[in-house]
Amino acid sequence: MKRILVLCTGNSARSQLAEGYLQHFAGDRAEVFSAGVDPKGVNPLAVQVMAEDGIDISHHTSDHVDQYLGQLFDYVITVCDNAREQCPIFPSQARRIHKSFTDPGHQPGMSALESFRQVRDEIRDYSRQFIADHLNAIGSLHA
Repeated sequence: MKRILVLCTGNSARSQLAEGYLQHFAGDRAEVFSAGVDPKGVNPLAVQVMAEDGIDISHHTSDHVDQYLGQLFDYVITVCDNAREQCPIFPSQARRIHKSFTDPGHQPGMSALESFRQVRDEIRDYSRQFIADHLNAIGSLHA
C-alpha cells in the first residue's frame, strides 16, 4: 500500500480537498494524509464543497507537518508554493511533487463559495490523474 502526504500552508483547504480526493480515488491502494506548515483548522467551505461532490471530510483534522517527520511516504505532494518552500526534508525515499493551486476564497470577482468550487474541481481532476498515473500504472503492466 502506498503512503501519500499532501502539504499546504494552513492545512485548511487545498490539502484537505486533495487528501479527500486522493483517498477516494485510491481506495484501499493508498493511505493519504495531509498537513500544514502553519495549520489553521479545516475550513467549513472545504467540508461543504466536498459534501456537494459526495465526499465527507468533516472528520479531517488540521495537522502540523512535524507530526509526520520520521514517517515513510512514497509521495509528498505540495499544493501551494509556500509549503513547497518550507517543506522539511523527509528521510524516506518519498518522491516530492509540486502542484500549486490557487488559494480558494481569495480570487477577485468570485464569491468564496464559487472559488472553493473551482479549486475543488481542479484538485479533483488532478487527484484522479495522479492516482491513474502513479497507482494504476503497476496494475496496467500486468493487464
